[in-house]
Amino acid sequence: MAVTPSLAFSAQGVSPTSFSNKSERTNDMGSLKTRDGTEIFYKDWGAGQPIVFHHGWPLSSDDWDTQMLFFLDKGYRVIAHDRRGHGRSTQTATGNDMDTYAADFAELAASLDLRDAIHVGHSTGGGEAAHYVARHGKGRVAKLVLIGAVPPIMVKTAANPGGLPIEVLDGLRAKLAANRAEFYWNFPIPFYGFNREAATVSDPIRANWWRQGMIGGAKAHYDCIKAFSETDFTEDLKAIDVPTLVMHGDDDQIVPIADSALLSAKLLKNGTLKVYETYPHGMCTTHADVINADLLAFIRS
Repeated sequence: MAVTPSLAFSAQGVSPTSFSNKSERTNDMGSLKTRDGTEIFYKDWGAGQPIVFHHGWPLSSDDWDTQMLFFLDKGYRVIAHDRRGHGRSTQTATGNDMDTYAADFAELAASLDLRDAIHVGHSTGGGEAAHYVARHGKGRVAKLVLIGAVPPIMVKTAANPGGLPIEVLDGLRAKLAANRAEFYWNFPIPFYGFNREAATVSDPIRANWWRQGMIGGAKAHYDCIKAFSETDFTEDLKAIDVPTLVMHGDDDQIVPIADSALLSAKLLKNGTLKVYETYPHGMCTTHADVINADLLAFIRS
C-alpha cells in the first residue's frame, strides 16, 4: 500500500502542512569560505532558538534530515553543515583534524551569528561539537547533546586501556584505501545493528548511508579516522559547563559505550547520562521517534 504524505509525516510527529503555514520559515542553503579557502556547505532553516547538528563520519548533514524536519516543525531554527572533506564541502587534503573542524564551525557560527544555541553531535560529530563548545563556544552555547559520541578518546593507550587497539583503526584505513565503495557498503550493517538476531536490513537506509559516504573525499575520510579515534577530548569535557545530555545505545558496535559515554558523563560538570537498551550506533535513524522526543524534552527543560 502506498504511504500518503500525511501518513509519512505523522510517523515522525510532523504535520504535512505545518511548514507552509508558518510564514517565518525559510529554507536556505549556502556555503562559507574559511580562512584557508575551504568551502563549508550548510543548511539553515527556520527561525527561533538555533539547534546545530554535527554529523558522524563519513556522512553529511543529510544524516540529520529526520531531526531537522522534526525540530523545524517545533519552532526552532535548525542548522547543519557538511564537515570539510565530507558531503558537499571541499574535498580537502589538509586540515582534516579536530582543531580545524572546530575552527571551521567557529567561523560559520560567527557568520550566522549563532547565539543561545543547542549543539547536537553524533559519533565523530560529538567530538567536533565538544571541541567547539569547549574552545570556541563561550557566550554562544546554551546546551550540548552527545549521541553515540567518540569522547573522551577511542584508541587504546596506557591511560585508556579499554579503548580500541590501533590495529583495528589501521584496518579501517586499509579497507578504505583498498575499496572504499565496498567498505562503505558493508559498514552500515553493524552501524545500524542489522547484524543482530531478528534484525532486518533496510536497503534504503543502507543505500543512503553509502550515498552520503561516497560523495565525500577519500583523503579527508582517511585522515578523519585518526581525528575521531586519537583525539583526546578529556580536557574539553572537563571545561564544558553548559547542561549536557549524553545519549548512547548499550549495543553500539561502532563506539562501545563502556569506553565513551560512561566515561564522558563522569568528566562533565553538568552532564546527564541516558542509556538506551539494545539500541545501535545509528539510533537517530532506527529509533528516531524515541530520540527526537528525548531531545525535545531536554531542550525544553
